[in-house]
This record gives sequence, C-alpha cells and structure tokens, in this order.
Amino acid sequence: MARTVGQTETAGGPGGRPGRRNGGRDAGPRGFAARAGGWSARHRWAAVGIWVLFVLVTMVAGTAVGQKDLKDSDQLKGETSQAARIIEDAGIEDPATERVLLAAWDAGGPGAKDPEFRAAVAAVIKEVKATGEATEPSSPYDTGAISEDGRSALVQFDVRGDPETAPERVDPLLKAVAKAQDQHPGLRIEQIGGASMEKVFEKAFGDDFKQAEYSAVPVALGILLIAFGALVAALVPVVLAITAIMATIGLMGLISQVMPMTDTANSVMLLVGLAVGVDYCLFYLRREREERAAGRDAATAIRIAAATSGRAVVVSGVTVCVAMGGMLFTGIGEFESMGLASLIVVAVAMVGSVTVLPALLSLLGERVEKGRVPFLARLKKGNGESRFWRAVLGRVLKRPVASLVIATGALAAIALPAVGMKTQELKLDQEFGSSVPIVATYERLNEAFPGGAEPATVVVRADDIDAAPVKRAIGTFTERAVSSGASQGPVKVESHPDRNIAFISVPLVGGSDQERAEKSLGLLRDEVRPEVFGTLSGVEAPITGQVAGSKDFNDQLSGAVVPVFAFVVVFALVLMLLSFRSLTIAVTSIVLNLLSVGAAYGILTAVFQHGWGASLVGAEGVGAVVAWLPLFLFVILFGLSMDYHVFVVSRIREAKLRGMDTRDAISHGVVTTAGVVTSAAVIMVAVFAIFGTLSMQSMKQMGVGLAAAVLIDATVIRGVLLPSVMALLGDANWYFPKWLHRLPDLTHDEPAPSEPAATTDPAPLRVPVG
Repeated sequence: MARTVGQTETAGGPGGRPGRRNGGRDAGPRGFAARAGGWSARHRWAAVGIWVLFVLVTMVAGTAVGQKDLKDSDQLKGETSQAARIIEDAGIEDPATERVLLAAWDAGGPGAKDPEFRAAVAAVIKEVKATGEATEPSSPYDTGAISEDGRSALVQFDVRGDPETAPERVDPLLKAVAKAQDQHPGLRIEQIGGASMEKVFEKAFGDDFKQAEYSAVPVALGILLIAFGALVAALVPVVLAITAIMATIGLMGLISQVMPMTDTANSVMLLVGLAVGVDYCLFYLRREREERAAGRDAATAIRIAAATSGRAVVVSGVTVCVAMGGMLFTGIGEFESMGLASLIVVAVAMVGSVTVLPALLSLLGERVEKGRVPFLARLKKGNGESRFWRAVLGRVLKRPVASLVIATGALAAIALPAVGMKTQELKLDQEFGSSVPIVATYERLNEAFPGGAEPATVVVRADDIDAAPVKRAIGTFTERAVSSGASQGPVKVESHPDRNIAFISVPLVGGSDQERAEKSLGLLRDEVRPEVFGTLSGVEAPITGQVAGSKDFNDQLSGAVVPVFAFVVVFALVLMLLSFRSLTIAVTSIVLNLLSVGAAYGILTAVFQHGWGASLVGAEGVGAVVAWLPLFLFVILFGLSMDYHVFVVSRIREAKLRGMDTRDAISHGVVTTAGVVTSAAVIMVAVFAIFGTLSMQSMKQMGVGLAAAVLIDATVIRGVLLPSVMALLGDANWYFPKWLHRLPDLTHDEPAPSEPAATTDPAPLRVPVG
C-alpha cells in the first residue's frame, strides 16, 4: 500500500528512508564516498601524498618479493593435480622434450628402412649432439618410433638445464635440425616440442599482445580528449588508472606469496584495471565539471560529485568485486588468480577515485580545463545533457511498451544462437590457424603418430618401485594400453628408483582429435588401470597429460557453472537491494544484466561457431567457442554492466529524491548521464576491441565478446530497455516490502540542490513502502 510522504513529516526518499530536512543540523556528508571526498578536498596534499606513497610502497614491496607463479598441482583438482603433486613432492622436473619428425615429402619418397632415411636420422643425431644443449638423442631404430606405414620416424631428446628457461636456449638445437634438413633435402625434417613451440608462439604473438596492451592507453586518452576537450581533464583518469594498475602489480606480488598468480592474470588485470579505472574517474570528473558549469563553487561541486558519483562508484566497485570474486568458486587455479587480480585492481581503482581524485580536482581547480583542444565537437548541452539521447528517450518514454517489445525482441534474436553454443578447448590449428608453420608440423606428427606430440603420462608411485609385483604391473600396463586400443605405441617407461616413481608415456589413439583422444584416455583410466594396478596396495597411478588436463579442466569448469552463477547473481541482488532500498530495481538490474550477457553469448556463437561475419574479424574455420570463455565472460560482464546501471539509476533516484515524478526523473537521469556513459562505453569497447585484433582466437573471442556486450549494454540496455521498463513500472520502481525494512540501509544520500543556493523543500513524493 503506497502512502504519501509530504512536508508535514520527515521527507522520505525512494524506499521510504527518512530524509534530512531539519534545518541542516545533520546535513553533513554521509557514507564512505562523501566523507572520503570531503576529507580529501580539505587535505589535498596529504591525500595525494598518501596515494603516491601507497603506490610506491606496494610497487617496491611487490618487486622485492617477486611474483610467485602458480604450480601445476594448484591448477586443477583431480588426477592431473594429483600427478603434478607427486612429481613436485619427488623433486622431479619434467624435462623439456623435443622431437624431430623425419618423413618423405610424398608417398613415393624414401621409407624409414632406406639408406637415405637412415643417413638423415644419423645426421640429426650428430648435429643435435654437437650442440651440447641436449641429452643423448634416441634413435627411432632403437625405440621403435617409426610410423605404421614406415614413412615417418621420430628422434627424441630433452633440452638440458632448467625446463622453464628451455625456450630461451632452444635456438642452437633448431639450427642443428635446420642444418640436417639442408644436408638431406629429399626428406622433410622438422623439430617440435614444448620449448620450440613456446619460442615460436612467443615470437609470433608475444609482441602482438604487448602492442595491444600498450596501445590501449593512448586509445583511452584520445577518447577522453574528445569527451572533455581538454588535455588535463583527459589525463587525470588515465594517470589514476595507471597508478591503480601499478599498485595492483605490487599487491599481486605480495598476495602471490599466499595465493600464487599467473601471467594470464596480469593481462586480465591490465585490461580490467584500465577500463574500470578510467570509467570511475570519468564518472566523478564529469559530475564535478557539470556542477561547476551550473554555477557552484569548487568546494560545493566536489562535495556533490563525492556524494553522488562517488557513491555510485563505490556501489559499482563493490558489485564488480563481488562478481570477480565468483571466479574463486571455480576451484581452477587460472580462474582464481584472474578473479583475485581483477578484484584487487577494481578495489584499488575504486578507492583511488573517491579519495585522491577529489584532492587532485581541488588542487587543479580551473586548471583542469588547461590544454583545451579547439574545434572538438561535443554533442552535449552546457548542463551535461545529450541532445541525441534526449531525442531517443523522448520516443522511448512516449511509447514504452513498443520500445520494450522491440528492444527485448532484438536482444532475444541476438542471443538465440547461444542455445546451440558448442564449447571446447581449441586445437592448435583452430587457435593459431596456418600462420605459424609449427602448427602444420604438429598436425603431421599427430597424423603419423596419433597422440605422439602430447602422450598421456601415467605417474606411478609405490613404496618400492623396483618390487617385482610393481614391475610386472608396469609391464602389463604397457601391453594392455596397446591391446585395449587406447594406444598404437610406442609406450615408453622411465623409472626413478631413488624416488620410487615411474613414468609411463602412452601416445593416445585420436591424437589432436579431442573427442577420440578422450575415449582412449577413458579406456586407460576406467579399464586398463583398475585391472593392472587395482589389486596393488600402496600404489598410486594418476594419468595426466594434455588430453587428461583438458578433460579434467572441462569437467571441473562444468561443475563450477551453477555455484559461480548463483553466487554472483545472489550477491549482486543483495548489494543492489541494500544500496537502493528497492526490490524492483534490484531485480530489474539482474534481469537486464543477464540480457546483455545472453546477447554476448549469441554474438560469440554466431561469429566463431557458425562463422557469420567471421571474415570481418579473422575467425574463419574456428567452429567453436573456447571452453573457458562463457563463464569468464559472465563474471566480467556482469560486473562491468553494473558500472552503467548503478550510475544511471543513482541519477534517476537522485532526481526522484528532489521531488520529480518517476517519468521526469527517468528522463533527467538517462539524459544527463548519457554523455559520460557513452564516453565510458566507447573507451571500454575500444580497449576490448584491441584484443579482438590479436591472432590468438581465444583472445580474439574474449575481445569481441566483451566489446559487443559493452556496446549493447550502454546503448540498447541503458538507453532503451531501462527507461522503458522503469516508465512502465512507475512508482513501483521504489517498491520495498515491509519485511525487508530490517536490512541495513546503505543508500547514504547526500543532498544535491538544484540551485547553487539552498533550495526549498521538494514536492511531496508518493512512495510505496510495502
């Protein structure tokens, strides 16, 4: 039942919370953002000094301890993790193994038994040994590493020294194999292995990836320059975002001592940190400039910006942190480190925006307008309103039902392809295409020796690895692996009697065909291993390898979807409920964010799986969405979408508190925030689109998915769906049932008068209270 709260009693805002019209006795700042902004503006040099000291201390401390990398045993749960832990406990380093594939150029060429072929094998062994960088190369005539058709053979060796640095030292070996190729042009002689592949990929795409990261900053600066028209105003958000990233790098070094990180986490942190850091400062700075343009003095403008945009930044930041925290529920080390790194950078950017930014604005004063660039067109009125969005919004509010139906239908059509989304770990040819020659070598190796490039490895640990029953079991396993059809051989056994560990390398039938290879892995895990090792006590035999790791990753990822989705949605709902004291706004915010995520899924499926428009982004022939991306995108997008939603709805609620009716408040809130939301969205889209230009398909998919979703969110969702839904709901937007009144009140509204002088009381508000 709604009731009217008028001038005869304490004014109530949306949600029925008492206002503060008692002669200004308690009109001081309320809430973290308002208090922090007020203190910062009054103690500006102290605030800037504390921030600089914080950044320097964290950077120095983080550099001093160094970043601790995630171990293989911490990546996943299950057999692959168990195998990695056994190897780590035994102190055995998995060597960097390289293979040299020798084969005839065509079906009519020499076979492995021909003298020319034997001479080529001898030349490879001789040249590799001469480098001194490898262990004794094994001849295929001794190991039996000759293909079924007798036209291909493998020479195998390990790179000496630390496997971690092997890619840096593999050059002499590559040159030695190339020399053997020159001596025997009648055969194809190619080297492939962990070290050589990593070196090639780093060379091909490492510079590409760094260039994308480096170009993101000038792109963001250019867009801000257009948005503000002044160099100083454009530099402030970029500088704060960069310092937030620097501080986060230091914090990651410290935190990694307890929770190890990955290089991927660093890249994701840079991506999220730049986008969010610039956005938060943009929201704050735009509001401060808007208030000064309205005739307020600098101190009042900063105070209003702190209490309004500052509060929106805090609510948004906390919501994004909660969303990023959802990755911690996956149990996958890579995801956990990405989630934690993103959470930290968002928190640091949020704190910096509401603490040091007011101090900088107070110090700069009118100088924030320095470096004005003439002739930059700015599509907004002097009061910060967008003429374009005012025109769009007029039509939306005039026909809210039609706008809702059309926008929802369009998003549903975009999301529809996601129903048939196919996810998988991308094979090398899908990930890198034909641009890298070593990919073709990998395919030829798998064709000649199915599973030979990355065989499954059985890690056998026993109380006594040389005990007769254990040795018999290992021998039986090597025989049964082939006779069961899981492998075509050759199966190799490497024993470490001093550690009571043995490794059984089993090339899987199926090779690079993940589905077939997983069936072969299932035979080993579910049939061969129980039969052979099941009766032996004190023996462990987990099976690991590339195929096993991929399967365990997908299984664990599938199991994490429901808890992660539930955690993010429920906690975001609660945070919105506490921050806006409206059940309606909390529910609609979740639904609208899910729509933008669904649209992103649909675009990914259409482009990368079905190939619609794939040529425009260089994604022909991929045929699938990379397995980890849907969950990652959900968490990232759900958090980032809250940026715009909180900012727009906060402005609408603020207008409602001033006494506007709901429709006028919607119009005012959307139009006055449209310019800054558009600028923020363009920055995010530009930054994410840069990653969509990378050659790696997984990075391309991430960039395209994020860019498309942010673009849809800032236009269709916030410009059409949100106002049409709120217009149709009317006063029901502020519905807050009585049974929820006991929840904490985190609204902390700060009065923001519509005139520079004190205002009279607003008109009575009709507010539903349950």
